[in-house]
Amino acid sequence: MVNNKYIKTMAKTKLEYVWLDGNKPTQCLRSKTKIVTDFDGSLDNCPMWSFDGSSTQQAEGNSSDCLLKPVAIFPDPDRKNAYLVMTEVLNPDGTPHESNGRALIDDNDNDFWFGFEQEYFLWNPETNLPLGFPTGGYPRPQGPYYCSVGATNAFGRSVVEEHLDLCLEAGINVEGINAEVATGQWEFQIFAKGAAEAGDQVWIARYLLERTAEKYGLSINWHPKPLKGDWNGSGMHANFSNDLLRNAGSRGVYEQVCESFAPLVTEHIEVYGADNDQRLTGAHETQSIDKFSYGVSDRGASIRIPIGTVENGWKGWLEDRRPASNGDPYKIAARIIRTVKKAEVEVAA
Repeated sequence: MVNNKYIKTMAKTKLEYVWLDGNKPTQCLRSKTKIVTDFDGSLDNCPMWSFDGSSTQQAEGNSSDCLLKPVAIFPDPDRKNAYLVMTEVLNPDGTPHESNGRALIDDNDNDFWFGFEQEYFLWNPETNLPLGFPTGGYPRPQGPYYCSVGATNAFGRSVVEEHLDLCLEAGINVEGINAEVATGQWEFQIFAKGAAEAGDQVWIARYLLERTAEKYGLSINWHPKPLKGDWNGSGMHANFSNDLLRNAGSRGVYEQVCESFAPLVTEHIEVYGADNDQRLTGAHETQSIDKFSYGVSDRGASIRIPIGTVENGWKGWLEDRRPASNGDPYKIAARIIRTVKKAEVEVAA
């Protein structure tokens, strides 16, 4: 006989486990819900879980189990009694899966701080065009849409505002939003002290955006150049600093760090997002994909030295403008950290 009184006293909580699949060249978000009893809201009490990796291009059917290791937890403001649990994928023996970009980050002391500027398009799946594009025609050329207001300029604000509120309620450190240069294009910015934490927050923010857009019958287009022609592409500019950059006080140090990126163009572009060659053309505030440059306040450079860094006595941060909107923030951060650490050794020498 079922004890109904006992069942009623057991509090039930939804844990939405979120992970990255093995899709190539661009990984996609996956998630599933685990129901737990008397959950205290802590990451330590999120159990390891598993999934069928043969359905996500992460395993063969004859040995399909992959593990989900919880790495970050956020309240889920869009569901009752629920949390969002960011996880990383492990092999059955507990080693990082080859698709696990988070495991590549060498930042155990959180010396590196990252701010990602995530651009994207609100997309109408029925017309296969951005929100704001008329069927069978074109809107006005870009120009009036950036940081715009009004029904003839800004498209999808209700989605964007709802997403912002959800992120803030979840404890994600969104530092701003704005309409971007092209029709139906928007941006949010996330900052965190710690590379892995920054990546966790970007991925959960992306997840919330995808799920919010569902309710409006819209999708999110993360492609770096979904519109051909004279339209801006979508990037994910990576602002970064470590103790060296925050306290350098020297133009020479900044130039030495920037120069360390020059011989590693290929290595960085490889992890900065698929189809980025369509965006990094030297036009629309980009440097060509096969070139490297840096400069103060130069939005056409590969790396921009912010004017705020200069005015603060060469103490601050750098902005790598090359990462694409569909890039993995974990892999991007891991590659930047590797390059800067090498430069740090050379500066010390």
